[in-house]
Amino acid sequence: MSVASNYVAREVETKWYDYWMKNNYFHSEVDEREPYTIVIPPPNVTGVLHMGHMLNNTIQDVLIRRARLQGYNACWVPGTDHASIATEAKVVAKLKAEGIDKNTLSREEFLEHAWEWTHKHGGIILEQLKKLGASCDWDRTKFTMDDDMSASVIKVFVDLYRKGHIYRGYRMVNWDPQAKTTLSDEEVVYQEQQGQLYYLQYKIEGTNDTLTIATTRPETILGDTAVCINPNDERFSHLKGKKAIVPLCERVIPIIEDEYVDIEFGTGCLKVTPAHDENDKVLGDKHNLEVIDIFHDDATLNSFGMHYEGMDRFEARKKIVEELKEKGILVKTETHLNKVGTSERTGAVIEPKLSDQWFLKMKELARPALDAVLEKEVNLVPEKFVNTYRHWMENVRDWNISRQLVWGQQIPAYYYGEGYEDFVVAESPEEALTLAREKSGNNELTASNLKQDKDALDTWFSSWLWPISVFNGILEPDNKEINYYYPTNDLVTAPEILFFWVARMIIAGYEYRDKKPFNNVYLTGIVRDKQRRKMSKSLGNSPDPLGLIDAYGADGVRVGMLLSSPAGNDLMFEEDLCKQGAAFVNKIWNSFKLVNSWEVSDKAEQPEAAKIAVEWYRAKFQKSLHEIEDNYKKYRISDALMATYKLVWDDYCSWFLEMVKPAYGQPMDKATFDAVTEILENNLKVLHPFVPFVSEEIWQSMKQRNEKEALIISSWPKNEEFDASLIDEFVVASEVVSGIRTIRKEKNISYKDQIELQVLNNEKLGSTFDPIIEKMGNISSLGYTQEQVKGALSFRVKSNEYFIPVTGAVDVEAEKAKLEEELNYTRGFLKSVEKKLSNEKFVSGAPAKVVDMEKQKKADAEAKIEAILASIKALS
Repeated sequence: MSVASNYVAREVETKWYDYWMKNNYFHSEVDEREPYTIVIPPPNVTGVLHMGHMLNNTIQDVLIRRARLQGYNACWVPGTDHASIATEAKVVAKLKAEGIDKNTLSREEFLEHAWEWTHKHGGIILEQLKKLGASCDWDRTKFTMDDDMSASVIKVFVDLYRKGHIYRGYRMVNWDPQAKTTLSDEEVVYQEQQGQLYYLQYKIEGTNDTLTIATTRPETILGDTAVCINPNDERFSHLKGKKAIVPLCERVIPIIEDEYVDIEFGTGCLKVTPAHDENDKVLGDKHNLEVIDIFHDDATLNSFGMHYEGMDRFEARKKIVEELKEKGILVKTETHLNKVGTSERTGAVIEPKLSDQWFLKMKELARPALDAVLEKEVNLVPEKFVNTYRHWMENVRDWNISRQLVWGQQIPAYYYGEGYEDFVVAESPEEALTLAREKSGNNELTASNLKQDKDALDTWFSSWLWPISVFNGILEPDNKEINYYYPTNDLVTAPEILFFWVARMIIAGYEYRDKKPFNNVYLTGIVRDKQRRKMSKSLGNSPDPLGLIDAYGADGVRVGMLLSSPAGNDLMFEEDLCKQGAAFVNKIWNSFKLVNSWEVSDKAEQPEAAKIAVEWYRAKFQKSLHEIEDNYKKYRISDALMATYKLVWDDYCSWFLEMVKPAYGQPMDKATFDAVTEILENNLKVLHPFVPFVSEEIWQSMKQRNEKEALIISSWPKNEEFDASLIDEFVVASEVVSGIRTIRKEKNISYKDQIELQVLNNEKLGSTFDPIIEKMGNISSLGYTQEQVKGALSFRVKSNEYFIPVTGAVDVEAEKAKLEEELNYTRGFLKSVEKKLSNEKFVSGAPAKVVDMEKQKKADAEAKIEAILASIKALS
């Protein structure tokens, strides 16, 4: 059949993706087969495809396509995460552009806008993944705000509360003043920033004395409620029992003593601001200090900020420093390197803030999840992340799970009285009313007396249930799907969410299924540019993934992404990698065009060269298959691709097809063609996980296929015994062919002209590949000799010598003169090297590497002289 002369990726990719979808090849149902399950790390519903998604989902698709070929019931569950902070910010911005203030809307009204936005934009990233070739079971697509997913979250919250794991507490939390919500400790990114250390003088009440305090945040002095000294610090013994006066606001505060203060650090005097520092809060509780919060929720100063009220904290800092200077309170400033906590979502500088929030106790819940990884029940790939995981889990803190947001699952706590203590936790308002009546002893309570907590749950509190909830394993813990698909097999994700998500899923798995959620966690690296910078929109160094697919095809981009992407190590991405990927796809296509162009004859006999070539390639394929499968087993996906790449490009395209190709204008015998067809099919099977589109196109286009099934649901090649000696012998044969080709090129002997070849077989090699050498070298006769052949061109492979008798096409005297000239030059070079090595000063004074390099030059020159002399002798 005729095939397209050029491979047009866009047309092929659309055609076959639609075909796979139409035939439901991605869909999985419970059956008698062994399942292979992956749950997608749900991208934010606000998101669009970026390079990290491309890498992550390419790896997942490679794994799922291979599992499908291996006969597993492959199930890849896709979905998106509602991303509370990011999505709410998008909706608020949209409302603001329309002149609507979020605060003027009821909860229900805001949620209407949020759902409208989600329905409009929420499916974009999943549609983009289809362009990449992601073979997800799209019928199973889940969203963390789906009714059943939300019900699962609420059920788990109620369960954990009743078990005593969830509590409400007034604690110091991380406050994001841009999103106006709390964050968990894991959502705070600490960045080193150069700032200033300000030295301020505080007056001592009733005296003319002062004490000096250093602070990086002079605006917080307005919330100071004590000064602390170490009781063992003799420098300040005169201050014991006295009081200090806070600059600017003139508040009189006690001078307290506590060994928490490091005598050697700073000035030895510590300002205590319990509302704005976690350690200060501990001191404040211990010494019963007043707590003064100086900030509004948006980090502007409140009434305690005096004449700075309403001013942004950083602007206020500048103004306060100016006033401190004017009043002679600022003693000096120093440059200071400080770690500043920023919001992982908005990038805003975090404010420590005292607040009533909901917390999940983690220590007890984390133990089984820690043991699972340490005992390798759950494998982290690469293993270097085990220590990081252990450190996090051994030092785990209670998880702040409440967020001051509307978009998300609303906390199922219902207040029925005046205080924060008068509440019940229930899965529904009806159940809450029953519980409230029981707890209060007031049967007159009605639904209108109940007020549900306004806060939403942290997004991670829904996604930590993902491997269970996508199969409805929380609401129906014994349903057939959860029992069949859980635990899942492989999770592919990024190291930065190892604790955010991976550890918490393991915790949830043991708490709610008493089983791990997955067997293996493959941790990808970060995609960086060639300058090692993380790719980001702000730096402008991240290419548009869809643009790359348009330019190089999805298969080309997939290969480009994986060519240098070892697990856990960062990928230095360059667009040239995609060019290389596209070139590989074209190589595969062109090799198929060659095979497809051959005429086949039932009458033609199989040449000996073709028979040997088939035996060799089958052996080579089996050896490569073993290597490929070993790399898959070790999650060396990049190495599995490279082994496949070399097999197809080098062994199949560059050697095998040339070895079996019929003479110009001649048909191929049927035995060889059938073998080539079988070999090509096996090649396509190992290629398919990496380049699904071109492999399916060729599979469906091949001659004499007799309506075979689609490649995507065919079977992975079987491991078979193979003759390793064939592979070893071919290495020598290929070097011989290369030697013949080199002489033809150097001596300008046409490839159309047949030549003779005589072999001095010092290695005592077998003659299995002689027909291959004859064909590939266009040899008229190949014979063996016991001595060197005079009047011949020669080359060596190992200790074997190969002689090509000189014909009239070569001027013997000119060739000898050329060799003599090369001999003289090499002897001169050797003499200069020997002179250098005989110089004791050089040998003793030069670095060992330099001396070794000169010795190698000497050895190389001596070997070359020996070879030239042999060639001259052969021509004489």
